Amino acid sequence: MSKKIVGDDGKTYVQKKPFYKRVWFWLLVIVVIGIFGGGLNSSDKNSATSSSSEKVSESSQKTSSSSEEKSASSSSSEKPKVSAEFTSALEKATQYANMMNMSKAGIYDQLTSDAGEQFPADAAQYAVDNVKADWNKNALEKAKQYQSEMSMSTEAIRDQLTSEAGEKFTQDEANYAIQHLNDN
Repeated sequence: MSKKIVGDDGKTYVQKKPFYKRVWFWLLVIVVIGIFGGGLNSSDKNSATSSSSEKVSESSQKTSSSSEEKSASSSSSEKPKVSAEFTSALEKATQYANMMNMSKAGIYDQLTSDAGEQFPADAAQYAVDNVKADWNKNALEKAKQYQSEMSMSTEAIRDQLTSEAGEKFTQDEANYAIQHLNDN
């Protein structure tokens, strides 16, 4: 267990074993490994069980549907995986559409601009194609801003909304905004 050593000064000292050579240390290591190992195995079993039940439900769905329905449902229900850059561009596009009431073309230009967000063209196109926005509402909100803050005429507002140097809304969106400008 422990050794008794007589030092140079004549005193007796007890030399203990290092902690890693003691029985209690190894028992503790075994218990800790058992706890973590058991926890990992049970989570692996749970995930294996859930994935096997998903596979069973998928196979039952596949057998009950025709081959045409399978191809249509698999293509429509699966969301394509996109890169982080595409996701970031979509988040920015959503912010621009919802908070600044920008047009689709205006958002695209802002996302690709060297002075703006500097996203690649394909990421910006993905973003404007997938952003959930009411473009007519955005045009109307911009028209209201121009009317209240700059006291512009309706034709000047229409020009500003559709201008390439302005807001870049479509003609239909600008027409909607002008028609509903004085609605309460």
